[in-house]
Amino acid sequence: MMLSRITGLAVVAAAASVACGRPGAEAPAATPRLYVLDGGVLASDPARYRLTEAEVQVTPLSIAAYLIVHPKGVLAWDAGAIADDERGSSASGVEHRVRRADGDERAVTLGPPLREQLRAGGYAPADVTHLALSHYHWDHTANANAFAHATWLVRPSDRDRMFAEPAPGAARPATYAALKGGRSVTITADEHDVFGDGTVILKAAPGHSEGHQVLYVKLAKTGGVVLSGDLYHYPEERTLNRLPTFEVSEEQTAASRRGLEAFLMRTGAALWIQHDLVGHRTLRKAPEYYD
Repeated sequence: MMLSRITGLAVVAAAASVACGRPGAEAPAATPRLYVLDGGVLASDPARYRLTEAEVQVTPLSIAAYLIVHPKGVLAWDAGAIADDERGSSASGVEHRVRRADGDERAVTLGPPLREQLRAGGYAPADVTHLALSHYHWDHTANANAFAHATWLVRPSDRDRMFAEPAPGAARPATYAALKGGRSVTITADEHDVFGDGTVILKAAPGHSEGHQVLYVKLAKTGGVVLSGDLYHYPEERTLNRLPTFEVSEEQTAASRRGLEAFLMRTGAALWIQHDLVGHRTLRKAPEYYD
């Protein structure tokens, strides 16, 4: 476990400084490519994560989604907070407010539309063959319906909660309703090798939600990267060993974090904390990619 804020950010900064590819989606990828998509900025309160404003570098959180292009398919990982179809404008920097299933209202400063970012890299939602969500909270599912044609890789405990009545408070079920009748693969193993060659692996990390998972991507030039989902939000949760106040199971989250830290140590993979606004801003965005 890292012992300082500076050290915690160094993992992301180092990952961001590695060789990065240029657009060229029209040619099939010989090895995996990782595109970073900007979903905007989420207003936040560090107290929800047992942190103070003085303990964090910045208060807002980033919203991120990713596209992993593999020789055997294209995986969308998470789907943002605001669906393209509900935006009032394609402009970035505009505040948009949404209401969760529990009535709680949240403010998001918009990034570019997801389809625009995919198109910049040479892709469209129809090109996506696989979809995986870290979990069902509203700020990770907004554009999920756009990928209803793809094979959805989902853990049964999260799927059960997503379509339960009443809906989970932190969800917006309308954003993923089309997945219910689509093609899916139920994942029960701790690790699921998406394309069968060890380069794209879904790893169980329950606690934040019942079936929360993280994604490991092994890139030829960049090396291994783990996309955190919501296992961490602020890097200071990691360095100061703090847990959010709203976990399904704090014990499971703590165990999932210990397991992931051991995996990072064993593999040398970098951890990209998806909600870390400072770290997210250092990453190159689509149409550039990591390979």
